[in-house]
Amino acid sequence: MILGALVDAGLEISLLRTELEKLHLYGYKISGEKVKRAGIAGTKVSVNIFRQHEHPHAADHAPHLTFPDIRLIIEKSQLHQHIKENSVKIFHRLASVEAKIHDASIEDVHFHEVGAIDSIVDIVGAVIGLHFIGIEKIFFSPIPTGSGYVKCDHGTFPVPAPATAELLKNQRLKSIAIEKELTTPTGAAIITTLGEGLKSIPEMKVHTIGYGAGSNDNPEVPNLLRVVIGDEDIQNQESDEVWIVETNIDNMSGEIMGYVMDKLFSAGAADAYFTSIQMKKDRPGIIISAIVPEKHLSSVEAVLFNQTTTFGIRKHKVVRSILSREVKEYESSFGKIKVKIGAFNGYIKNISPEYEDCKRIAEEKNIPLKHVYTILAKELDAFGHFLKK
Repeated sequence: MILGALVDAGLEISLLRTELEKLHLYGYKISGEKVKRAGIAGTKVSVNIFRQHEHPHAADHAPHLTFPDIRLIIEKSQLHQHIKENSVKIFHRLASVEAKIHDASIEDVHFHEVGAIDSIVDIVGAVIGLHFIGIEKIFFSPIPTGSGYVKCDHGTFPVPAPATAELLKNQRLKSIAIEKELTTPTGAAIITTLGEGLKSIPEMKVHTIGYGAGSNDNPEVPNLLRVVIGDEDIQNQESDEVWIVETNIDNMSGEIMGYVMDKLFSAGAADAYFTSIQMKKDRPGIIISAIVPEKHLSSVEAVLFNQTTTFGIRKHKVVRSILSREVKEYESSFGKIKVKIGAFNGYIKNISPEYEDCKRIAEEKNIPLKHVYTILAKELDAFGHFLKK
């Protein structure tokens, strides 16, 4: 369905075939056709595997390849290095999940359902499509998993299947009362490895919309994957979604609190801060707060549980309005320094020198740091007017 959506959005299937040939895999055919799902038109891309009597290089049974097998196939190909890296990254994540589920090493685990030729074509083909369309960022909405049961190589399991469930940890899911597997391990691996989950569509200027069709046709809910392709509108105020994670502490020393702060930033927090509060039994306490991007949420939570005395944390997702940011090199009276420039609706609002550069100048010149900031503030004000012109 990912391939179908990309082809529907303009990816030439002939280019896809040409690039996939660089894998030197045989015994399959990839094709695309226009179909309708619940009355809405989309593109159905099929990867058909030949049997021995149909093709000289085909096999009657799809091999159960290991991660090293697949990595070797990809790395020996003549594909673009960026395509190779992202494809291997997806398969490595799948291997890690399968290894955890089956209590095996990554090198030894057999992929079964996602190790056959058609799944290699699906995953590498999706990365090829994203590369040639020129996608720089990928965001995805809450993921529907379906309900009921699905037959896997090891038996029958409730939906989502074990590998899918593991891949979707820390992601926002959507409940749909359809007794089918709506998200497979392959699809989950592609979007969660390369993309970021958001509750709502990000601000963008939409250029193309494509629909990728699944095999079944549900008359109530269209069995389609929609891809929306566009550009960030750099003239508009930027925004993103982040988590605020907090916990109250009343029994830790200042030294440990400082250590926790360092660990939060190392775990990926965009910002962290302490707020003094009065707690029960008249105890003075501290709220530890962290602003966290989605992809670092689990790491930051682990820091709070591992490094503090908390018995629980609270969290909620918020939308930030942020200035567009750019770092430039500026030739100051002290020499070259880096400055951070923040703009809103195309107009510069803030210009600030990097602290480390100011600190270095103060130590080299043996002058107070505040004097460095005072002098640079005047220079950067003139620099800002120059940039506006």
